[in-house]
Amino acid sequence: MRRPTIKDVAERAEVSLKTVSRVINDEPGVRARTREKVNQAIAALGYRPDPSARSLRSAQPYALGVVYDNPNPYYIIAVQNGVLSACRETGYGLQIHPCDASSPVLAADLIDLVQGARLAGLVLAPPMSERMELVNELVEQGIRLVRIVSASADPHDGAPCVWVDDRDAAYDITEHLIQLGHQRIGFLWGGTSHKSSSERYKGYAKALADYGIVEDETLVLPGDYSFDDGFRGARRLLSLPEPPTAIFGSNDEIAAGVLAAARSSGLNVPYDLSIAGFEDSPFSKQSWPPLTTASQATEAIARHAAYRLIAELRRDGNVDTHPNEGFSPVLVVRGSTAPPRPKA
Repeated sequence: MRRPTIKDVAERAEVSLKTVSRVINDEPGVRARTREKVNQAIAALGYRPDPSARSLRSAQPYALGVVYDNPNPYYIIAVQNGVLSACRETGYGLQIHPCDASSPVLAADLIDLVQGARLAGLVLAPPMSERMELVNELVEQGIRLVRIVSASADPHDGAPCVWVDDRDAAYDITEHLIQLGHQRIGFLWGGTSHKSSSERYKGYAKALADYGIVEDETLVLPGDYSFDDGFRGARRLLSLPEPPTAIFGSNDEIAAGVLAAARSSGLNVPYDLSIAGFEDSPFSKQSWPPLTTASQATEAIARHAAYRLIAELRRDGNVDTHPNEGFSPVLVVRGSTAPPRPKA
């Protein structure tokens, strides 16, 4: 079937092409009844505006960019799907842009991206979203953006964002392990360039302190958000003279690596070793036993960030009084955690 056009919408709604265009672009001055007729025609025909054509016809671009640097493919896919769903519902196009967060010319590259691809604005994922020198440089160049950041409270730093309370969720995971009876709990970091990793460590450390457990530095290891680092980190922890009875990986990929290391050492999970992850990715559900984790609604977070950016664009420079919105990942208890075996 032929893809419906703006002309088809105009004919069905019995209005002019200009009126349809004004409704699609959410311009003022269209009567409510007329707007309703046009929207009904759009829905009936399944019409979707072509963002590139809209940008060519108007001075205003109608495409967003998503910028990310993350080794976790499940996180990236969820962010892309969340932003894409918002774009489809509002008639915007989408350009995906992986990059190197440590690049010294990243700001210049992103400015060229926005200008060359005629993007209306950017959704910045961590860790770029948490580099305020980069954010400030982009804003100074007039680039509209919304950030996804890890924070225990609304940052109030002047740049629009959606924030995720990783610290509180990590506290809940650690508390769950403590309440099961674990005292020696290992912690495997994700990448230090991601603030989520330090926030999750702070939640872990706070829970230990609140329950009167002295933190053992030998149980805390650096790494990245990857299966391999989870495997290597767990092997190191399990080789200690007094190994942990539980390990908390900063994400589910790390926790899946811990699970593989436990299996390779002949340990029974969860009775010889409890394991917890973070994010509730497919790793957590597909492993055996399934992983205790924190359910993070990454797709919903990204979709909200995109809607926030589109709202900023439609305000056309007016002062924004809309507060940043926070999301709190929720503890999900599964079969990978249990009370430790009693000592013989």
